[in-house]
Amino acid sequence: MVKNIRRIANHHINQASFACQIMLMLIIMAITGKAVAQQTVVALSQAISVDHIVAVVNEEVITRTELDDVIQNTVRQLQKQGIQLPPFDVLGKQLLERLILTRAQLQRAKELGISVNDTELDKTIRNIAKENKLSMGEFYAALDQEGIGLSQFRDEIRNEVLMARLKEREVNSRINVTEGEIDNFLRTQETSSIGNDEYHVAHILIQILEQMDAAQIEAKRQRAEAAMRKLQEGVEFAQVSAEFSDAPNAMQGGDLGWRPIMQMGPSFAEILVKMQRGQVTPIIQSPVGFHILKLLGRRPQETPVVIIKQTNARHILIKISELISEDDAHRMIMQIKDRIDKGANFAETAKAHSEDASGSSGGDLGWLSPGDTVPEFEQAMDALLPGQISSPIRTQFGWHLIQVIERRSQDVSNEQERQTARKAIHARKAEMVMQEWLQQLRDQAYVEYRAEDI
Repeated sequence: MVKNIRRIANHHINQASFACQIMLMLIIMAITGKAVAQQTVVALSQAISVDHIVAVVNEEVITRTELDDVIQNTVRQLQKQGIQLPPFDVLGKQLLERLILTRAQLQRAKELGISVNDTELDKTIRNIAKENKLSMGEFYAALDQEGIGLSQFRDEIRNEVLMARLKEREVNSRINVTEGEIDNFLRTQETSSIGNDEYHVAHILIQILEQMDAAQIEAKRQRAEAAMRKLQEGVEFAQVSAEFSDAPNAMQGGDLGWRPIMQMGPSFAEILVKMQRGQVTPIIQSPVGFHILKLLGRRPQETPVVIIKQTNARHILIKISELISEDDAHRMIMQIKDRIDKGANFAETAKAHSEDASGSSGGDLGWLSPGDTVPEFEQAMDALLPGQISSPIRTQFGWHLIQVIERRSQDVSNEQERQTARKAIHARKAEMVMQEWLQQLRDQAYVEYRAEDI
């Protein structure tokens, strides 16, 4: 059950005396600067007998207790999946690196003012329970049965949502898919013998970085070959993934889920299309690293005629940032709503005040299809009649006012085909950009290891 919960959610320390000492360290840091604070961290780590610091990530610490909690949770997950555990020292080091990267991402999200309020968190948890086909009472009972506290689970899901929003912001801004690329993709799809099936694939990634020299790349190749030898000896793919893979889902057996074959990229697709279920690819090198794939399943993907209801809408957005607080943004949108209620023109008001790119065109978002906007926005928009204006709506982007202009039923088969192509191209690019961005974030973070028992 918890396996499903954690998968759908996309996947610490509670000692008061230790927390007080860490707070003292942060106060010293603020007064004297990082050098003195780092000396304080050393002193604290030597003074704490029950717990101790295993790593420092910028101005924050990771403790042995925190790392042990992550190790215990991961071991429990692997055992429930029937995956044999990798060597404990290997598991500990890999999980510490993931904990460091998680901490760096959460710090970056905080710097950018990205947040998840309790209402959004509650909704996300309700959706997780719903996708597990559980009532909230049954869901809480399942967590309790697995020894997972509700407060701990809420923190984990909040962090997952924060990191997802951060990645969406940081990665999507670096990716551009042109109409020419979509045209080429569709032409290739028409003439290719690969087909249009969906493939269920598991993945092992041995990552290489742009700045690596030939010797370092060769060491990575040898690591990939060591992983392949274990697979050839009959070791389960999931176990090898947990021990060797640098991919974020390494502890989930490297499972990538179902994906259209055309989303895989030519070098992967040409090999996968010839494989049978259960087979493993040879080592495949890409700019990102060395890959090993296992085919778990294959199914046809149909492209039916699609007729949907579309909405032509416009909006006004006030963003929340380090300069604009939640309360200030809400007060501003309420003032704008009051002016519009008193007769101000919506489009002209959007031009003057909206912080969205659509503001210059009067907030016009064009024709929107289901799923084009975030759920909170779409739900509020769908409840409006043409001409109506919503009350202020809070989404991850800020506070909105929405006006529905018109609705229609539309055959969007061609548009849907192009949108599917766009998503496939975007996904191809995103995997490479994601790995590069995560590595840049890790390289930019100040990280110091403070313990030898890892």
